[in-house]
Amino acid sequence: MNRIDLEGRVVVITGGARGIGYAVAQRALRSGAAVALWDVDSERLARSERELGELGKVSAFVVDQTREAELDAAVASTLAAHGAIDVLINCAGITGGNGATWELEPDVWRRVIDVNLIGPYLACRAVVPQMLRQGYGRIVNIASVAGKEGNPNASHYSASKAGLIGLTKSLGKELATKNILVNAVTPAAAKTEIFDSMKQEHIDYMLSKIPMNRFLLPDEAASLILWLASEDCAFSTGAVFDLSGGRATY
Repeated sequence: MNRIDLEGRVVVITGGARGIGYAVAQRALRSGAAVALWDVDSERLARSERELGELGKVSAFVVDQTREAELDAAVASTLAAHGAIDVLINCAGITGGNGATWELEPDVWRRVIDVNLIGPYLACRAVVPQMLRQGYGRIVNIASVAGKEGNPNASHYSASKAGLIGLTKSLGKELATKNILVNAVTPAAAKTEIFDSMKQEHIDYMLSKIPMNRFLLPDEAASLILWLASEDCAFSTGAVFDLSGGRATY
């Protein structure tokens, strides 16, 4: 595994207690960064902080990313612990289960939009002023191939990720001259705990659409995400990077 140069950087990862976020934290620590985990699951967060602490400097903060006050507090606590926020990785998200659009409950639909789209917007809103003061930043939003194509029986999830792609493009252009780069990654499904909230037929559908005939590995996602979070990524912003095993290449 090559070492991405993140020496001395402070990386904030929402949803960092599990799944892709956890894999990103592992790779960031092995690449010389300090890591701040922001996650709503306090029990899992504490366990992940202990495990990841063996690799480097880790702090952990219980944060509901749909609440502005909690995000503002997390920014303050992270700055107190680390002195900077160089990178924001927006990994936190939910699927909201599966169902035909007209059968999904409005409260479920709204909750998915709230967590998957409003949450990253609020996280960016909380962190960008600090990056502007520093004169440096990298933001990587974890969207989905569903945001490009629209998965049947997942209209809420697909719409939230399409919105996140739009947010990435807008924010990237707004910050293009500020040395703060904003990009998105659109993975196909990675076999993590998020599968527990999906129906088997939906999992089978997603696999059938991937030409490589397998699911994404979290470590593979971490490789691309952290390159986008590094100084080596110097001329890409507002861009969307495919991670779909050949499913979507545009």
